Amino acid sequence: MKNSGTARRLDVTRVEIIGGPEAVAITLDEYDERWTDLYREHRQRIEVALGGANVQIEHIGSTSVPGLAAKPIIDIAVAVTDITAEENYLEPLIASGYELRVREPGHRLVRTPNRDVHVHVYEQGAGAIDEYLLLRDHLRRDRNDRTLYESTKRALLRRRWDDMNDYADAKTDVIVAIKERARAAREKLASAGS
Repeated sequence: MKNSGTARRLDVTRVEIIGGPEAVAITLDEYDERWTDLYREHRQRIEVALGGANVQIEHIGSTSVPGLAAKPIIDIAVAVTDITAEENYLEPLIASGYELRVREPGHRLVRTPNRDVHVHVYEQGAGAIDEYLLLRDHLRRDRNDRTLYESTKRALLRRRWDDMNDYADAKTDVIVAIKERARAAREKLASAGS
């Protein structure tokens, strides 16, 4: 990724969903160890596409939590230097076979044509990445919250969803509560270490 030193541009100001809402059949698969391998393959693909640029790449979402049932979609967070410099990351990702799905303030989403890998691009220091990692790391450690999250997802599967975003929004209250417990646990650990 090249940084030309020119002034940053303004980011997009509205949400653009390329292709519009999509009806989806949401399934929940038991945890599959191959999800980690698929993440590693795409991590390498992203690193090659971005030419060794200084980016943070993380496996996020339910497929990153061993033992957690999940939609069989690998979610990856990538933090780039400048979200407005799309030529440095978006064009190379599209050239490597990903398709643009969402462009919104502070976030771009590209995915594979099969829709089995979603790459969320943010700017370095974006709070969204910290939130993903907080949830992921807590669910990896806390069996009770992992069970709660999975049971919530299973209950939501009994409903019909016209769009994946609606399904994601329906989980918000549970995710917020789990993240509150995750923050409290993190603070407790930090206090114990002081």
